Amino acid sequence: MLKTFFISQSIKSLEIDRFIRQQFPAGDYSEIEIQNTPLGTKIVIYTNKPGKIIGKGGFNIDRITETLRVKFSLENPQIDVKEVKNPNLDAKIVAKQIRSAIEKGYNYKKIGNLTLRRVMDSGAMGAEIVISGKIGGSKANTGKFIEGHIIHSGDMLNYLDDEAFEAAYTRPGVVGIRVRIMETAKDITGRIMRKGYQTAAPPVEEIIEKDIKPETEEIAEPKAAEEKAKKEEPKAAEGKPKAKKEKKARAKKKKEAKKKGEANI
Repeated sequence: MLKTFFISQSIKSLEIDRFIRQQFPAGDYSEIEIQNTPLGTKIVIYTNKPGKIIGKGGFNIDRITETLRVKFSLENPQIDVKEVKNPNLDAKIVAKQIRSAIEKGYNYKKIGNLTLRRVMDSGAMGAEIVISGKIGGSKANTGKFIEGHIIHSGDMLNYLDDEAFEAAYTRPGVVGIRVRIMETAKDITGRIMRKGYQTAAPPVEEIIEKDIKPETEEIAEPKAAEEKAKKEEPKAAEGKPKAKKEKKARAKKKKEAKKKGEANI
C-alpha cells in the first residue's frame, strides 16, 4: 500500500508539471514544487517572469487553481509564485528559451553562441549546450557549445551540475536541446568556488598565515623585547664601572708621567 501511494503521488506530480508546462510553453517558468500542508496542497512555481504566470488581476492563477482542483482532485490547491534571481544560470529556463528560438526559425549556431556568452557573463564557472537533430541541413547534425569548467562524472556531478533537456518541434523534425550549467565548482582541497570569488572557508594555509601568525608574532614581540632589555641592562651596568676604572687608570698614568718629568728636570 505504501509503495503504491508514493508511486501514485509521483505520477500525479509529473502530470501536474506537464499541465503547467502546457499552460506556459514560452519558457516562462523553471520548475514546480509540490508541498502537502494541513491546509491543502501548495504548488510553488519558480519563474523568471512572475507577471506572466500570475496574469492580469491574478486571472491565470485563479484559472489554473480551479483546473487543478477539478482535474487532479486536489483539496484546496494553493499556488505560490517565486521569482528566479538569475534566470541565466537556470538550465531549465535557458533550455526553454533556446527551444523557443529554434522553433521560431533562428540559426542554431547564433543561438548557441549568444546563449553561452550570456550564461558565462552571468557568473557561471562553465556551461555546455548541445543542439542535435536536423539543424542546418537535410541530415541530422550535432552542435556543441562549451566554455569554462565542466565535470562529466563523480559525486560532485549530482549537486554542482544543473542539467535540463528540451525538444523543439520544427518542420524538418524534432531537435533535442541539452543544457548543463555549473554555477560553482570544487577544487582539490574541497573548497566550493564561484567565478571571481570564493564562497567557502579559506584553506588551512591561509588561516595560518592570516590569523595564527599575527597572534604568535604579537605574543612573541613583547617577549623578545623583554629578553633584549634584560640582556642589555647588565651589559650597560657592567659598561659604566669599566669606563670609570679606565678613566682612573688614565689619570694615574698622567700623574706618574708628570712626576717622572719633574724628577728628570
